[in-house]
Amino acid sequence: MLKPPEHQVAGHEAGTGKVGPLVDGSGHFYKPLPPGDERGAHEVAFYTSFSSDPRVPSSIRTFFPAFGGTQLLRASDSSDVLLPHLILEDLLHGYTGPCVMDVKIGARTWYPRAPESYFAKCLKKDRESTTVPLGFRISGLQVHHESGRWKPDRNKVRKYTVTDVRQVLRQFVSKNPDETHPDCALASSIYGGSNGILAQLLELKSWFEDQTLFHFYSTSVLISYDNGGTAARVKLVDFAHAVEGEGIIDHNFLGGLCSLIKFMSEILTDSEAEVGPANNGMA
Repeated sequence: MLKPPEHQVAGHEAGTGKVGPLVDGSGHFYKPLPPGDERGAHEVAFYTSFSSDPRVPSSIRTFFPAFGGTQLLRASDSSDVLLPHLILEDLLHGYTGPCVMDVKIGARTWYPRAPESYFAKCLKKDRESTTVPLGFRISGLQVHHESGRWKPDRNKVRKYTVTDVRQVLRQFVSKNPDETHPDCALASSIYGGSNGILAQLLELKSWFEDQTLFHFYSTSVLISYDNGGTAARVKLVDFAHAVEGEGIIDHNFLGGLCSLIKFMSEILTDSEAEVGPANNGMA
């Protein structure tokens, strides 16, 4: 039974009169490919090429959703129209209390030789968000906690300042995310550790420091963990504007990734410093 994703935090949402993604409850995510939209065809081409490219290390492939081709399905807008859909891995399948954050990476989100209208649209969004000053912006997030679910309104998220981003990255790893002073109680287990978010981002950074195969524009890092116990993980999503690297390092993406790592590292360091004195006092 296909239905809209319950825990989607960014991107086009499915609904009456609106075409958006669907999930089947069995681990598959179906992304619609509207006719005449070159972005969908471009993303299919990227996945097809990337999935069989021997130059991509197997350890890096794990950061990308599994790709299963395309399939004709009824559109999610309650019409009877059949649309091709990209078949991808449902990255939140099996989670009981998914905590997820979509972070769009790069100080510029438009691709080379983009139409003037698209360039202007992207430039406006980039300047009005933290994309330009930080090299990344938060597109959406939610946190499941003991008292319920904290999911900031998208219109509010779009207006986040640098100060807001620092605060939200703390809230994302807190047991009281909706309070004024988040406790960062989960920072060490989610951001830190050998398998934590920072370790995964650093592995990606190491690849981006050398790889010249692709340049990723308007691509997001999807960060997730389950308050039910599933380990934290990092995935890259949205490749409608990925282009060939032509032997040049993707400094736009790499710079944004380094900036995100810096912000998270500072939060982890601060949280450990706050815990340290308390532990010493109890000894």
